[in-house]
Amino acid sequence: MPAHLTTSHDPAPAPSLGYRKLLRSTEFGGLYVSFTLTAAAGALSGIALGTLVDRQTGSPFLTAVSMYGATFATVLGALTLMSVADGKRPRRTLLLLQLASLAGLCAQAAPGLPLAARFALLLLLGFFQSLGTGARLGLLAEVVPASGYAPARSLMNVTAGTAALLGYAGGAVLLRYAGPRGVFAVAACLTALGAVAVAATVREHSVRLTRRPGLRQTWRTNAELFSHPGRRALLLALWVPNGLIVGCEALFVSYDPGHAGVFLAAGSAGMLLGDLIVGRLLTAGRRRRLTSALRLLLAAPFLLFAVHPPTPVLAVAVFLAGAGFAATLPLQERLLELTPESIRGQAQGVESAGRMTWQGLGAAIAGGLAQYLGAGTAMALAAAASLAVTLLTRPSRRAGGAGPI
Repeated sequence: MPAHLTTSHDPAPAPSLGYRKLLRSTEFGGLYVSFTLTAAAGALSGIALGTLVDRQTGSPFLTAVSMYGATFATVLGALTLMSVADGKRPRRTLLLLQLASLAGLCAQAAPGLPLAARFALLLLLGFFQSLGTGARLGLLAEVVPASGYAPARSLMNVTAGTAALLGYAGGAVLLRYAGPRGVFAVAACLTALGAVAVAATVREHSVRLTRRPGLRQTWRTNAELFSHPGRRALLLALWVPNGLIVGCEALFVSYDPGHAGVFLAAGSAGMLLGDLIVGRLLTAGRRRRLTSALRLLLAAPFLLFAVHPPTPVLAVAVFLAGAGFAATLPLQERLLELTPESIRGQAQGVESAGRMTWQGLGAAIAGGLAQYLGAGTAMALAAAASLAVTLLTRPSRRAGGAGPI
């Protein structure tokens, strides 16, 4: 890793844009609204599908996979067509992918759909979602100046927490009155509004395209990304600990169906607060110095699930753990610094796809453990594994601070 990324001194301060100034941009405002609506729709559809599968099967493994299983398919997008994120017409690409997601949600709302078909749709939507994320982040790099990128990602992270908080809380209420299919219908409406927001506000951009996007270009760029040891270490730190903790969250329904919405909302609220403080109030140097502590905070509170304390105690623990997800922002900043401008859209798409894929793997691992050990014990084991990975990937002082954080 280059020396300027491992020094203990703060980098020279650069002027950055505030949230209000960013939102005055019509194009960023459109991307932001679309992202917000899409995130809320994802939270609604996740809790709806998880509840439906839990009612039909009673299986912790299938319930966990149904809530986060779409993330398995994101790796297919990263390995095949992610180069479209740096393609010639990213606005059109994003709109088409948004409409494909809308069709999938409408199909999930259909009554009597077989469970196998629901899981097939889940994987298809995950594939579209990974490509859409790359296209959206590629557009983001075009519509905001360099000084506004970090605040823009921070605002979108905060928004993701808010949208998930409202989505999970609202989904828990809607489930009582409209059932899972009604929640799917609401998620479809939000997805449609997200597409309208992009169509009405974002113009077409010519993102830095050097070659025709496709399978060969995707593989060539991915090989370039992973050839750099600093980028490989950062991707490991971004993917594995987060994915294992999402696996813990995937067991909330199995652990306590009556309070799953409370736990999900608490985690989202913690994520919102953590991203707001870390992304908006701290300097880049402070963010980097706090990264290890935040990654430890992400996992440690979930150890409590092994001893089954009262629900309010667990809700507070999940809230604190949610704040630890803010470690993602400084890691993303460092990844961007190490990535050439011509492939930043694909790099961000690969990072997001890998993180989401590990969320699916985390859900599968935790769900599989819960089948035999119970949800509480499985959550504690996944949290312990996350802590172990974080400790093993901390920078070595003897090596001059080399490492992902």
